[in-house]
Amino acid sequence: MVTLGQTLLAALVLVLLLGIWLALGLMRAGRRRAQAEADASARAVQAEARLADILKAQSEMQGRMGTMAELFGARQAELNQSIGQRLDGMTQRLGSSITEQTKSTHENLTKLQERLAVIDTAQNNIQSLARDVVGLQAILSNKQTRGAFGQSRMETIIQDGLPFGAFSFQPTLSNGMRPDCTIAMPNGAPDLVIDAKFPLEAWNAIREAEASSDGDPAALQNAQQRFRRDIEVHIRDISEKYLIVGETQDTAFLFVPSESIFAEIHEKFEAIVHKAQRARVVIVSPSLLMLSIQVIQALLKDARMREQAHLIQGEVLRLMEDLSRLDDRTRKLQAHFSMAQKDVDLILTSSDKLTRRGAKIEALEFAQLADDAKQAVADQPSGEKASTAQQNPKFEPRSSTLKLRVVDDDAPQG
Repeated sequence: MVTLGQTLLAALVLVLLLGIWLALGLMRAGRRRAQAEADASARAVQAEARLADILKAQSEMQGRMGTMAELFGARQAELNQSIGQRLDGMTQRLGSSITEQTKSTHENLTKLQERLAVIDTAQNNIQSLARDVVGLQAILSNKQTRGAFGQSRMETIIQDGLPFGAFSFQPTLSNGMRPDCTIAMPNGAPDLVIDAKFPLEAWNAIREAEASSDGDPAALQNAQQRFRRDIEVHIRDISEKYLIVGETQDTAFLFVPSESIFAEIHEKFEAIVHKAQRARVVIVSPSLLMLSIQVIQALLKDARMREQAHLIQGEVLRLMEDLSRLDDRTRKLQAHFSMAQKDVDLILTSSDKLTRRGAKIEALEFAQLADDAKQAVADQPSGEKASTAQQNPKFEPRSSTLKLRVVDDDAPQG
């Protein structure tokens, strides 16, 4: 039977055991609080160290950004100065080349206009020769004025139609003969001979026989035979004396100073015309001589134009060469402008990137870093918190992951 003393002793032992258990529990709780306080203190120290590292990295970043800004400003000033010097030099050379080319082109055009004015004046002189001859019969009836009139009329037509130096009056041929006129043909061809000594006495005899009151057919026939004989002799003399191989053309002109005489010769003396053609002598009137002179003038003008065309073509070729050089230099200048613009765009792109990165660095929230670290430790089991915090902490300092990207001004940027 359990006595009261035993009961009291058991109760006392129980109370003692309960006190010991409570003391042990309080000791464990104190140890846990001390460990928690130590862990919190270590984390605070670690956070302060990380914050100091971040501030140090930020300071270094600001220093590097300042250095890069100074370097960028210096390079931009050098680039602007180089571009300005190149533009000034290219502008000066381009202006000088254009001025010289404009001056040369203006001089060539002035010379060409002067030559065209001379040609227009000669054409106007030819057109002004259309006039009527008054009193031709009265002049031709005088023997003393017959030769002078034919020569003078022929000389007037030739002088008005051809430039000076393209003809010669009373020249001496290699055989000693002196024709009334020779015309220099273009392209080195032999000269053309013109004779103005028409047998006017025999023609006047025909006129007198036709105008006589009795109208004797025998006298008219004798006058016609005399005219036929005189003109045939004159045609033969022209063919034998003036047609020299290699020196003159194989055809000569016999000038008749009257359109009416020329028409009657072709109407009433057709055999004489055929004989003259066989002898390579062409009978021409003033209008036909003017037409022939115009043809010769056109040939001479064409020859002169061909000569001038070579000069003009040479000037045009030189002008095209200058224009080609100007185009090449302009394209090179455009390429320089394009390269400079591309470099400026790349520099602006790098500057924009640096500005955005600086803004991101300024916007960092350091308090968020400590909150992330606390949340990572709270999520782990209690037995592994300390070892995990020491071996593989969830929170890594930003300074270890922060990378500085230095942009090269010369490298292409995307």
